[in-house]
Amino acid sequence: MIYLQLFLSFLKIGLFSFGGGYAALPLIQGQVVTAHGWLSASEFTDLITISQMTPGPIAINGATFVGIKIAGLFGAFVATLGCITPSCIIVTLLAWLYMKYRNLSAMQLILTSLRPAVVAMIASAGITILTTAFWSSQGTVQLATTNWYLVGIFVICLILLQKYKLNPIWVMLLAGVMKLGLAILGIA
Repeated sequence: MIYLQLFLSFLKIGLFSFGGGYAALPLIQGQVVTAHGWLSASEFTDLITISQMTPGPIAINGATFVGIKIAGLFGAFVATLGCITPSCIIVTLLAWLYMKYRNLSAMQLILTSLRPAVVAMIASAGITILTTAFWSSQGTVQLATTNWYLVGIFVICLILLQKYKLNPIWVMLLAGVMKLGLAILGIA
C-alpha cells in the first residue's frame, strides 16, 4: 500500500509541477509534509539541501530521497517512477504539438501566460524555505527567535552569488564551512 501511495503522490507532483524543480517544491511539501506526514518541515528543508547538492532535477532527487526514507530502495524506485512518468508522456505530446503548431500566436500566448504562475510557485517555495532556515521549524516568525548567524551566512552567500557570480557549488561549500566554524567555536 505504501508503494501505491508513494507512486500516486509523486505522480501528482510530476503531473502538476509546471516550471521545473523549484515550482514543484510547494507540491512536494504538500504531499510529503502536509498530506502524508512522511517528513517534518525540518526534514523537508534537509531534502531540499540534499537535492541541491546532488546532480539531477530537484523533484526527482526529492522523490528518491522520500522513497528511500519511507520504503527503502524499491520505494525510491516507485516514487521516482511516479515523478517522471507524467513528464515523459507530456513532453512527448507537447513536443509533437509544438513542432506542428509552433508558428501559431495562440501557442506563444499560452506559453507567455504561464510565466507569472511559475514565478509565484517558485517564490512561495522560497519563502517557505527561508522561514524554515531562519526560524524554528514551528513556522512562527518572530524577531526574537531569528537565527542571525544563518541570516548572515545567507546574506554573504547572496552577495557571492549575485554580485560576484561565484559558482553555486563553491558557495554551498563555503556556507557549510562557515556553519561548521561557528559550531566549532560554540557560537551557533
